[in-house]
Amino acid sequence: MCVACLRCQVDITEGIPKQVTVHFCKQCERYLQPPGTWIQCTLESRELLALCLKKLKASLSRVRLIDAGFIWTEPHSKRLKLKLTVQKEVINGAVLQQVFVVEYMVQSQMCEDCHRVEAKDFWKAVVQVRQKTLHKKTFYYLEQLILKHRLHQNTLRIKEIHDGLDFYYSSKQHAQKMVDFLQCTVPARSKSSQRLISHDIHSNVYNYKSTFSVEIVPICKDNVVCLSPKLAQSLGNMSQICVCIRVTSTIHLIDPSTLQIAEIDGNTYWRHPFNSLFHPKQLEEFIVMDINRVQEKRKGAGAGARSNKHTLAEAWVQKTSELNTDHQYFCCTHLGHILNPGDLVLGFDLANCNLNDEFANKMNPHHIPDVVLIKKSYDRTKRQRRRNWKLKELERDREGTDTDDERQYQDFLEDLEEDEAIRKNVNIYRNSDVPVESDTDDDGPPRISLAEMLEDLHISQDATGGEGASMMTE
Repeated sequence: MCVACLRCQVDITEGIPKQVTVHFCKQCERYLQPPGTWIQCTLESRELLALCLKKLKASLSRVRLIDAGFIWTEPHSKRLKLKLTVQKEVINGAVLQQVFVVEYMVQSQMCEDCHRVEAKDFWKAVVQVRQKTLHKKTFYYLEQLILKHRLHQNTLRIKEIHDGLDFYYSSKQHAQKMVDFLQCTVPARSKSSQRLISHDIHSNVYNYKSTFSVEIVPICKDNVVCLSPKLAQSLGNMSQICVCIRVTSTIHLIDPSTLQIAEIDGNTYWRHPFNSLFHPKQLEEFIVMDINRVQEKRKGAGAGARSNKHTLAEAWVQKTSELNTDHQYFCCTHLGHILNPGDLVLGFDLANCNLNDEFANKMNPHHIPDVVLIKKSYDRTKRQRRRNWKLKELERDREGTDTDDERQYQDFLEDLEEDEAIRKNVNIYRNSDVPVESDTDDDGPPRISLAEMLEDLHISQDATGGEGASMMTE
């Protein structure tokens, strides 16, 4: 029999299905690769071609596949057409080659991940970050670090509650990565637990939900703290009454009477815990009546390092609420480099308050200062009006913001302007709505220079040629 007659009589594609079904999830736009893997494929891609050919793997084993390629179909037609070229040896060693088309019908099927999202039971792990303080400065700083390092990309949902944030994840590995990041960036301790959701006794598969609890130390910037005598001695015989000037991966403390500085990590803090003596609402406004810079004091035995960025000074101050009296307070301060007579300064009054603290109550009253000055006071409305930069925020579910949250956020923005060390770890964007003013104004409050700002990038459809627009220009 000649080859032409053989081709008429013998069909080498017999047994190969000409219509096949593939499953596609519309929510996440992935295809099902049996038995249970969902993979991302674009139309007419090599990945999709491999997936389609695997559907025919058993029937194609009887022939030799020479070529395979897609035939164009409408993207919304829910049809994929594959043109296959196969060869097979038939009677008397004659080899026949045949070209045929296989049609794939795309059927919609929701994948397990999307099913969980729709059922509101989609998270496998949650990281609960808590800080037992009235002020959220550390959380605002943490939010900027998360944005800078893009750690929010794997979160399914971020929920804000009264004293912290909850981060929900689809896998335990992503949650563990977040916990490791938090322990590297802020002084904290963590605990973990897991709850059994289901168990298949035949395949020995367990389904757990994991919870990680991260507790950040309850100390914020500008807090006045009282250290235990043992801890103060181990830090170089510094005074027990100290001011927290910064919280990064460690707690940075300064002794306002000697300028001695110390850093306390999370492990040291939990071994020798201490609390803030005041909360930010107890800050009072003082006016500087007289101030004298103090030359280098003699270091005591075993004294630690001193700050080079601050200047020690002795000041006489008076409360702005008591200007009609002659009552003045004497204090040592670390703000000698920015304070002048007549300036307004915020501080805490220790002389007229009841200190409810275990270590402070045991101290010699002569060693407790009357006033601790925290920071210079500037006109807030003027600062807000001249602020030509902005920060990005995490998208999260809020319980509701109040005026206190807004005031605390403004405090954090002012801290960024005043502290260059914190500013290095934060992405600051230029606000094009506010006109640019000169950076050389020395009289006003500290400001962020244009050199430290990033341009906020907005990618619109026009930037990629627009929808339906030609990418090529003449």
